[in-house]
Amino acid sequence: MNNTGNTLLGIIVGSAIGGALGILFAPDKGEVTRRKIAEKAVATRDNLTEGAIDLKDRVAETITSKSESLEGRMESLVSDVSYKTEDVIKTLEHKLAELKEKNKKLQKTS
Repeated sequence: MNNTGNTLLGIIVGSAIGGALGILFAPDKGEVTRRKIAEKAVATRDNLTEGAIDLKDRVAETITSKSESLEGRMESLVSDVSYKTEDVIKTLEHKLAELKEKNKKLQKTS
């Protein structure tokens, strides 16, 4: 995601610089050149705005996706722990029953 943002920024800045240099070295009158520079500045601002909005949307989408993925993993983990807890309780209850049975046999022989 960081590389995409850097690439997008590089393309936009490179386009703006190239456009400005092309206009400055063009053989037009000063008034025409200033108008072209102003138009390029507005276009660059619009491109930057669109790029920022796009980047914001992609970041929000990624965060939402990661959040949903994390929630799903947490639910799965809680479910797994619950099942394992049940297994442990059953095993402990079985062992307790065995110990009670042994204890009854010991009490009868004494």
